Amino acid sequence: MAKKPKAAETARSLEWMKLTAAEIQAEAAADALVIVPVASMEQHGPHLATGVDMVLGGNVALETARRMVAAGHRVIVTPVCWAGLAEHHMAFGGTVTLDHATFQAVLRGVVGSVSRHGFKRVFLMNGHGGNAEAIGTAATDLAVEFGIRVGGATYWHMVPEVIEPLLERQPTLMHACEAETSMMMHLSPESVRPEQLSKAHGPSSSRVPGQPPGLLMRRSFREFTKSGVVGDARVASEEKGAKLLEAITTKCAELLANPALWTSR
Repeated sequence: MAKKPKAAETARSLEWMKLTAAEIQAEAAADALVIVPVASMEQHGPHLATGVDMVLGGNVALETARRMVAAGHRVIVTPVCWAGLAEHHMAFGGTVTLDHATFQAVLRGVVGSVSRHGFKRVFLMNGHGGNAEAIGTAATDLAVEFGIRVGGATYWHMVPEVIEPLLERQPTLMHACEAETSMMMHLSPESVRPEQLSKAHGPSSSRVPGQPPGLLMRRSFREFTKSGVVGDARVASEEKGAKLLEAITTKCAELLANPALWTSR
């Protein structure tokens, strides 16, 4: 049975930016997993601030790490890579986007630095739908280039089975929706504009009728949602957000603790 670390040890072992260089090297020597949250700065409808993906992605990564550390694992979390692939939101304003080559170069720089310090396990925890395919490409390319284990996933794609039961009007996390708004009410209520919630709803999908899941095609959000929302935030609540965060991070921690993910055959 893994020894549960003391509270001070747990707090000290989580955030890369709060550790000294020597402490970081000690984590590398102990074969710690490094979680790199990846996000975006973009419009989130009339009711949410533009930093949603940073807040949610960063907190999901940190809470996942806390749960893993409490179970006896060594994990640290880098600061959020805050700019992503958000061209499809540009028409609404308030958005910062990178091109694909720059995005991949940023991830290469971060993971390459982590690798040079001796870490052998890195997980790119994505919190923005527009990054999803690129994260998979980066994980494969960087694992080959640096000779380490690199995994990557969008957090709600990892654990759909724990999200759907907590929602009323949609089957999964969408965009500025019931799920994201609830989690922001819990984590960053100052980023929510309650007076705009009556306008915070949109289509149930960003796909056109007949478009199968395997057919990828990015469209400007302006083409299919007047509000900038996909889903329905009108039934969001802080209580629902707390439950979502707990369920998502508990399952993510369980999945990332699987030793088979990180060992060679």
